[in-house]
Amino acid sequence: MVRSRFLKELATLVVLAAAYFVAGKLGLRLAFVNASATAVWPCTGIALAAFLILGYRAWPAILAGAFFVNLTTAGTLATSLGIAIGNTLEGVVSCYLVNRFAAGRQAFERAQDIFKFAFLAGMVSTTVSATIGVTILALARFAAWNIYGSIWSTWWLGDAVGALVFAPLVILWWENPRLHWTRKQMMELAFLFAGLLLGGWFVFGGRSHASLKNYPLEYLCVPFLIWAAFRFGRRKAATCIAFLSAIATWGTTHGFGPFSREYQNTSLLLLQAFIGIMAITTMALAAEVTEHNRADEHVRQLAVTDALTGLANYRRLLDALDAEIRRHDRAGRPFAVVLLDLDGLKIINDTYGHLVGTDAICRLANILRIHSRAVDTAARYGGDEFALVLPETESPAAQRVADRIAERLRTDGDEPPVTVSTGIAVYPHDGKTIEQLLAAADHALYRKKKSHSKPRLTQHT
Repeated sequence: MVRSRFLKELATLVVLAAAYFVAGKLGLRLAFVNASATAVWPCTGIALAAFLILGYRAWPAILAGAFFVNLTTAGTLATSLGIAIGNTLEGVVSCYLVNRFAAGRQAFERAQDIFKFAFLAGMVSTTVSATIGVTILALARFAAWNIYGSIWSTWWLGDAVGALVFAPLVILWWENPRLHWTRKQMMELAFLFAGLLLGGWFVFGGRSHASLKNYPLEYLCVPFLIWAAFRFGRRKAATCIAFLSAIATWGTTHGFGPFSREYQNTSLLLLQAFIGIMAITTMALAAEVTEHNRADEHVRQLAVTDALTGLANYRRLLDALDAEIRRHDRAGRPFAVVLLDLDGLKIINDTYGHLVGTDAICRLANILRIHSRAVDTAARYGGDEFALVLPETESPAAQRVADRIAERLRTDGDEPPVTVSTGIAVYPHDGKTIEQLLAAADHALYRKKKSHSKPRLTQHT
């Protein structure tokens, strides 16, 4: 077992190091101001995501990946190791700051945490790698001191945008890799990415007229990012940002688009500044929309949920009954309603106090929740009155369910002992409307309740 866990973790670190190495080599192909400094550096986002997901134990993979990237690019063994240490420290510092001040892996759930993430992971922690790396290059005479600022700004901006674009992409897909898309959503996603591709190709693919080059055509892509944020949330928004970043980087390096300048490094710096701002704005907007939708769903749940027990309330019960009646009209299948009433709740409240009485209500609610199928509806629609809607259930089966619930409550071992009376009605035999059905179940309940003696309660001292 221990050996298997060790091999699994080792394989994870090897894959992580390989991913870092491949991403680093691709990024350094766009190094124009210095062989070791590029304005496109996705490795920062990969490293930060790895530290946030795996913890600080990911450092050997980051160190190894960064070391071999630099060793196979330029410099000596010592400079490569020094730069790799700077890259690893950058990830560690960024992980600490994000965990401490920006909600860690949950940083993309709220807009205020996204802004904290952008500042801490994108602006502050990235100074570590840039400062260590450029200083080592200058000391080892692989970079001239008179262009220290130019190399440092390129290094820093590449790391910053790499964190803003790729860390959310990796973390959000890692946490939720499943695709739950309806056909309608798939069609809308197809239109979204097709539009983003066409827009990006028009702006950055050299398809626009040369006279339009100085116009801010890059903003033609913004509506698609807003579309993704509003309609599909954070994960798809992060994917759209990365997708646009890839198209824009390709076009800019080939001399196309509004950011194309005489010097390619300047072009990439302008592009990265735009991508970074779009990443922050889009992710913040997506987080706000997601949080707003979550709040709406919570309000909707409160409207149909009993606050004390978490079961359905009277309104939801009526909706469930109405739905079952309409289903019977279509399929001709009966359903049953079980009404339940706690015996002697007033005596419990007077003897033990209202907190114990409330606990007794919750005990019954928990048992109803446990013994209900996914298709059943358990509801509390009065002080000590509950209902259970059982689709496609006849009277004998409903009686077995009621007896099982009553027995489970009677023998749950909690104090004081509590019993429940039940009444059953079956649609359409006992009533053809909601009112008739509930009235029939209520009559059955009180007939049975009268046959019960009052519960004997013993006050414990």
